[in-house]
Amino acid sequence: MYNRVRFPTASQPPSPSTMSYSQLSSEARNIVAMFTQATTLEVEQGCNWYPEAHQIAYKLGKRFNVSTDKVAGVLCALSPLNKWPTNVLNAETMLKAWEHGTAEDAVNVKCSTPPLNKEKAVKILQDTGESIETILNGPKVNEFFNCITRPDVNDICIDGHAYCIFMGIRLPVKEVPAIGKRLRQHIKQGYRDATSFINEELGEKYLHSDIQAITWVTYKRIHNV
Repeated sequence: MYNRVRFPTASQPPSPSTMSYSQLSSEARNIVAMFTQATTLEVEQGCNWYPEAHQIAYKLGKRFNVSTDKVAGVLCALSPLNKWPTNVLNAETMLKAWEHGTAEDAVNVKCSTPPLNKEKAVKILQDTGESIETILNGPKVNEFFNCITRPDVNDICIDGHAYCIFMGIRLPVKEVPAIGKRLRQHIKQGYRDATSFINEELGEKYLHSDIQAITWVTYKRIHNV
């Protein structure tokens, strides 16, 4: 089962807890500003987002006799350009096709994501010997996978909304520029710094992914997206 780990691992240390607001980058301040606009319910929703996604993967796995990690991998593979409720429905439909049919049947399931992503999802189910991370083959989907299955890694899922929150702007998803490796690490550092500052100020132990999820649901409410 999913065990919430509130403390970062040695591989991803938090920013110094003595960092003051004035020492934060303007982008980290944008993240803090979005967090301050979160309602109590949004804080709760954000903190529960990844544990609940893990619980969904666990329950689907038990139902279809597939490991939780594999189901999470399928969810992540089908996630690009997909809304979460549809994402879960697509994964369940694919697992049904996999259980009662063939790999071809599973690939042919209608999903709200490009065909290549369906192929990745089926490959995860096929026991090819490749790791789920290798099959997913993308920073955002692997971050998503880590946040759902490995809270001890304390990763951060950087998508278009996270970019906009970091930059302090509102852009349609299609207008968000490509997030390269260097920019991705810069955004992640902003979230780490913001998380450390918030934890220090409030006496909390939020994970980086908690702050990302809290600000994500808040941004979606504010901009009605």
